[in-house]
Amino acid sequence: MIVVGLISGTSVDGIDVAAADLSLDADAVVLAPLGHLEVPYSTPLRADILAALPPAQTTMETVCRIDTGVGQEFAAAARRGVAELCDGHADLVVSHGQTLFHWVEDSAVRGTLQLGQPAWIAEATGLPVVADLRTRDVAAGGHGAPLASTLDVLLLAESGRPSAALNIGGIANLTVVRPGDEPRAFDTGPGNALVDAAVGWLTDGAESFDRDGLHAAKGQIDEKLLDVLLEEPYYALQPPKSTGKELFHGDYLRRACAQAGAEPGDDVVAAVTALTARTVADACRAYAVEDLLVSGGGARNPTLMRMLTERLGDVSVRDSADAGVPSDAKEAFLLALLGFLGWHGVPATVPSCTGARHPSLLGTFVPGSRPMELPAAPHHRPTRLRISPTT
Repeated sequence: MIVVGLISGTSVDGIDVAAADLSLDADAVVLAPLGHLEVPYSTPLRADILAALPPAQTTMETVCRIDTGVGQEFAAAARRGVAELCDGHADLVVSHGQTLFHWVEDSAVRGTLQLGQPAWIAEATGLPVVADLRTRDVAAGGHGAPLASTLDVLLLAESGRPSAALNIGGIANLTVVRPGDEPRAFDTGPGNALVDAAVGWLTDGAESFDRDGLHAAKGQIDEKLLDVLLEEPYYALQPPKSTGKELFHGDYLRRACAQAGAEPGDDVVAAVTALTARTVADACRAYAVEDLLVSGGGARNPTLMRMLTERLGDVSVRDSADAGVPSDAKEAFLLALLGFLGWHGVPATVPSCTGARHPSLLGTFVPGSRPMELPAAPHHRPTRLRISPTT
């Protein structure tokens, strides 16, 4: 099948689109990347999303407008993906939508909300759509996160030594695979979320992220602020665990700065960049990781990557592209994989990673212009992922 995956992460940068040719081969899923692109949100929609994120208050009218707007812009992105990446032909679209709220209470996830009506995508493309990819795992007692663990566990299955995959978006998540042990996955804490907040505060909104890590590189780490931030109880929780901008947001950073007596500036950016590096490195050391694959927007921040590699010492740190998965589009390829597995009746979650009681079939299916014809489920659940060069 040719599958188009769509996602916008917690940084709300825009819509990542990836197309893949996917097939089943005995115990392997074979994924041939066909290409990827990023489609920016329209300025008004991005502003509405950012204004509605916690801890802001909002209205049901705003929720409805965002739900429709995200659906329509995802639909336009899907049409571009089909036209530009698949020569005008695809079999399935998989949409994550935009997370607006991830409800964590007493270390358990009670619910999760992704907006972006998939009917707009089905109408615009005529293709069936798989959406709502987290809720079933939450209903089974899981965190609904990190969903990346599905791809990571298959990708690292034959690594032969303690290995991990790290994605640094607004929140950083880690999947650890060790021989003889169940895989583990969890959100380590903020990825770019507090860095973005610090830069926005420093520049009075003129900049929304630390391009090339320049602000952090110019600053000196405010050690007092870093110590305050490291007191956050989340870091001491045992996996499975997940978090989001419901916790790590601009007001959270301002309160920490007030406690530490820190003023907005490059030193604050350096401190929150060091926080991400420190919490990720601590998580890797806890599992004796020897090989780390990195993806996501944070992988493009050289200051963050320098801090991380210094803290990790002898750990081999590589871009996920070295394993055949482009780092800028890994999550969009993940979505394509999840939809493909769901379409084939294959449970796509890893209970030891999300904390669910059992593996779950993921997704809500929306018909395209024709009746859906689902294939028979395979006799065996795939245990590895093979990345194939595009022919």
